[in-house]
Amino acid sequence: MLYSHESIKTDWLMKMMNYSIMRCVSAIAIGILLMVWPEAAIIYLVIAIGAMFFLPSLFSMLNYFMKGKELGMYFPIVSLGSLLFGLWLMVSPAFFVGILMYVLGVVLVFAGISQIAGLLGVRSQSSVSFGYYVTPILILLAGLLVLINPFAAIAVPFTILGISSTVYGISELINMYKFRRKEENQMTHKESIEDITPIEEIPNEIKE
Repeated sequence: MLYSHESIKTDWLMKMMNYSIMRCVSAIAIGILLMVWPEAAIIYLVIAIGAMFFLPSLFSMLNYFMKGKELGMYFPIVSLGSLLFGLWLMVSPAFFVGILMYVLGVVLVFAGISQIAGLLGVRSQSSVSFGYYVTPILILLAGLLVLINPFAAIAVPFTILGISSTVYGISELINMYKFRRKEENQMTHKESIEDITPIEEIPNEIKE
């Protein structure tokens, strides 16, 4: 069965548009979930990282007990450590998120204090405007905020990511709608042109 070039092109465009719609809907759904439950997204991210440590190590351990032990291979200590670490991440994700954020908060606080101390040291020798203190003060405040409420601080990037994903999905859907309307208008215009009978094909009786 033969297909015209236009029909093949139309089918290809429709398939690509369907894939794009699925991608946009997925982006919108993920964005909404990230905006509504950013704390849950953090937990699941840590669990996913734990799974990436756990599964390869599990296969390595199984391979050792099934074949490696008989072949005289050394016990995979690194795989055992990765397996236990991945299992710990999956079982206690909130614990690791809290530790990570507290470490980040302490680093930010010390960075802000050290910068302020450096500026005060320079001030004893020359004048320093207040504008130089803005950045270290903001860093110090950010560190204190992380230490006071670590989950709220880490939820902000995920919320921004959710907003960006939602806006991307909606804008892509709008662009696809405009593209589809344009394609339909072009097809309608082309069909109307093809329906016009050329003068050469008009019977002589009608011409006379």
